[in-house]
Amino acid sequence: MKEISIVKPGKQGTYAYVLLKKRSYTTLRAIQHIAERLRIPLRDIGFAGNKDKDAVTEQLISIKNVREERIGNVGLKDIELEFLGYGNKPISLGDLEGNQFRIVARDVDEKERTNLDGKISKEPILMPNYFGEQRFSKNNAEIGKALVKKNFGKAAELILENEKEYKEKIEAVLDAQPTNYISALRILPKKLLTLYVNAYQSSLWNETVGKAIKKELPAPRIPMIGFGMEVRDERLKEIIDKIMKRESVTERDFIIPPFPELSAEGIERDAFVEIKNLKVKKDGKNVLFEFFLPKGSYATEAVKFLFGKEQV
Repeated sequence: MKEISIVKPGKQGTYAYVLLKKRSYTTLRAIQHIAERLRIPLRDIGFAGNKDKDAVTEQLISIKNVREERIGNVGLKDIELEFLGYGNKPISLGDLEGNQFRIVARDVDEKERTNLDGKISKEPILMPNYFGEQRFSKNNAEIGKALVKKNFGKAAELILENEKEYKEKIEAVLDAQPTNYISALRILPKKLLTLYVNAYQSSLWNETVGKAIKKELPAPRIPMIGFGMEVRDERLKEIIDKIMKRESVTERDFIIPPFPELSAEGIERDAFVEIKNLKVKKDGKNVLFEFFLPKGSYATEAVKFLFGKEQV
């Protein structure tokens, strides 16, 4: 998977622009290791999107106040850095056009092949814009809900199951102050805590979209459940209200005073996206896909859709 960035490297600036090639790491894990090796704060490395660990990926990152000669000496397994130039602003979430994917699906059965033939015969190919399963990992959404509900003790407990890397430091804080969960949680990088809250929002959004599709609602853009969200369609509002009632959450719950940087707005997201530049090559029971998706959309969901396995 290759990220298509809107950032153009130049010859000078505060930030080094670097092509990160990786496997067996999420983007966040990779930059954590890079920051440790370069002995710089994690906040000094910027990126536009968090990529899956179960893929070979390429994306542009920015590193503050680091010269070209240091970048080539990182020496991390399954991580390769290529210096591209400099610029005057960090790379931030969303600084990309989209992603180009190349995926091989193996042992495709006859039903999946039939579904695929039906999908690729249509133009344009529009798919539900679900968040992919890699967004959620183990307990991510549950941790996010605990943070939103201000149940910081439960969040810390679940994180201790998830994040072995921070276990020792979190336990040291709690050994000294058994109920100081806020300080324990501050051990984790802000980007990781934000990922948990976003995972919870994403799980609720997926459910909202699935129910809207079943009811055939004409809602091209659907808000994430969060503070300040606007719901114009009354039938969509009914769906969201029922989900929020079941979850026992309100819009204001997504404002998190002890961690204001984690507060999550109810921004809108396209309910459907187009799979562009699709190329399909069949080789026995294997199928090679090449296609482009806009930023924030998931290749795993595209492949599921093409095989007729979407979430609805």
